[in-house]
Amino acid sequence: TFTNHVTQRVLNVDTMNPNVKRIEYAVRGPVVQRAVQIEKELKEGVKKSFTEVIKANIGDAHAMGQKPITFFRQVIALCVYPDLLEDKFPEDAKNRARRILQACGGGSLGAYSASSGIEVIRQDVAKYIEKRDSGIPSNPDDIYLSTGASDAIVTMLKLLTAGEGKTRTGVMIPIPQYPLYSAALAELAAVQISYYLDEDKCWSLDVGELRRAVKAAREHCNPRALCIINPGNPTGQVQNRQCIEDVIRFAAEEHLFLMADEVYQDNVYMEGCQFHSFKKVLFEMGPEYSSVVELASFHSTSKCYMGECGFRGGYMEVINMDPEVKLHLTKLVSVRLCPSIPGQALLDLVVNPPQPDEPSYATFIKERTANLHILSEKAKMTEQVLNTVPGIHCNPVQGAMYTFPRLTLPEKAINAAKEQEQAPDMFYCMKLLEEMGICLVPGSGFGQRDGTYHFRMTILPATEKLKIVLEKIREFHKRFTEEFS
Repeated sequence: TFTNHVTQRVLNVDTMNPNVKRIEYAVRGPVVQRAVQIEKELKEGVKKSFTEVIKANIGDAHAMGQKPITFFRQVIALCVYPDLLEDKFPEDAKNRARRILQACGGGSLGAYSASSGIEVIRQDVAKYIEKRDSGIPSNPDDIYLSTGASDAIVTMLKLLTAGEGKTRTGVMIPIPQYPLYSAALAELAAVQISYYLDEDKCWSLDVGELRRAVKAAREHCNPRALCIINPGNPTGQVQNRQCIEDVIRFAAEEHLFLMADEVYQDNVYMEGCQFHSFKKVLFEMGPEYSSVVELASFHSTSKCYMGECGFRGGYMEVINMDPEVKLHLTKLVSVRLCPSIPGQALLDLVVNPPQPDEPSYATFIKERTANLHILSEKAKMTEQVLNTVPGIHCNPVQGAMYTFPRLTLPEKAINAAKEQEQAPDMFYCMKLLEEMGICLVPGSGFGQRDGTYHFRMTILPATEKLKIVLEKIREFHKRFTEEFS
C-alpha cells in the first residue's frame, strides 16, 4: 500500500492552488519563452534568416542598452564596498554613501532595515513628493518602501480583498492593462472589473465608462478599488488634469479606494502633455475631497531616466488610510522583513539627486536629459514609422515606454489562428518572431475590445536597432497580409 501512495505526488496540477493556475503574465509569456529557445538555437549554430533575436517585449531599459546614471552607480559602489571611500570619487557621492551607511544597521547594506524602509530614506521620499507637488505636505509615516512598485501594489490589493460571492472585493482596472493587475487579482481570487480606455481618443479615460463598469459589477461583486496607470502602460497616454479631477470625484461618489500607478511620471514626451500626480490634484480640489478620498500612489526606480529594474526599488504613499488598517499594513510588510537595501539606497538617490552646488550635478543633468531626450525621439519615430504601414494604426506615444498599435488582420489569418487555438495577435507575434527574430507581446495579453488586435512594443531598443525592428515589422506585416489575403 505504501508504494501506491508514492506513485502520485502530493503536489500535482490537480492538487495545486487553483488560483495560481489562473494567473497569466504575458510580458514573460509563450512568445518570450520561444524567443529564449530561438536564442539557444542560434548559439548552437542553427541557421535562420536573422542572426539575433531583438526583444522589445519588456520595459527593461539597461538590457536594451540604456546607460546607467554615473552618480547613482558611484554611490551604490561606495555603499556596497565602503573601502572605496578612500579612493578618488566625487565628494558628493562619498557624502551620500556615508549618510546612507550611517542609517544602516552596523553601517552595512547587508543588514535588515525597518519593515517600511530606512527612516532617512522615507524622509527623503517625503521631501521629494513635497517638491514635486508644489509644497503639498508629505508625511514620512505615510511612505512604505517596496521591492519595486509591483510589491506595494500587490500588498495593497491583499489589504483590500475580502468577502465571498456577491460581497467579494471587485477592483476596477483599465483595459488594456499591465498584467500584474489581472495576475494579482487572480491569485487573490478577487474580482476583476474591466473598464475600457478609448483608443479613438488616444486611449483616454472616460468617466461614463467607469460608471458603466461599476454599475454592471455591483450585480455580482463589491467594487472597492479603482486602479489608474498614468502615464499608461501599455498604451502610453498621459492623463490631463481635468480627467484626474473627474476620476477623483467618481471615486468619492462611488466610495472607492484609489490606486495610482505613477511609475512613468518622468516619461512624458509630447508637447502639451504634463504629468499631474493624483495626490497633488486631490489636495488642490480642497478638503471636501482631500480629507476623505483614500489613495495609494506608487513609484519605482525601474523606469523614467533611471531604468534600474534589477535593483527592485520603489515606494508607495498612503493618504487617508484608517490608522488601525495602517497597523495591519505594517504587520503585513514586516512578514517579509524589508525591501532590498541596495534598492532602498538607489531610491534615495533618485529622490535626492545631485544639487546645483554639488560637483556631480552637471554630469547628472546631462545624462538624465540625454536619456529622456533619446526616449522622446524614439517615441516619435515609432509612431511615425508604424503609421506608414497599411493595416497598422498607432496612437501618439505621449509618455511611458511603449506603443500599443492596432492591427488589421485578414479573415484568413484569424481563422488560421483559431485552428491553432491561438488568439489572432498571438499567432501574428509568434510568426513575426519565427520569421524575423522580433519579440513583441500580443495585445490579448493586456486585454482589448473584442474584435480588435494589437501588440505592445517597447521604444527602448537603441535607435539603430529600433529602426531595424520597425523596418522588419513593416516588411513582415506586408508579407503576412499578402499570405493570408
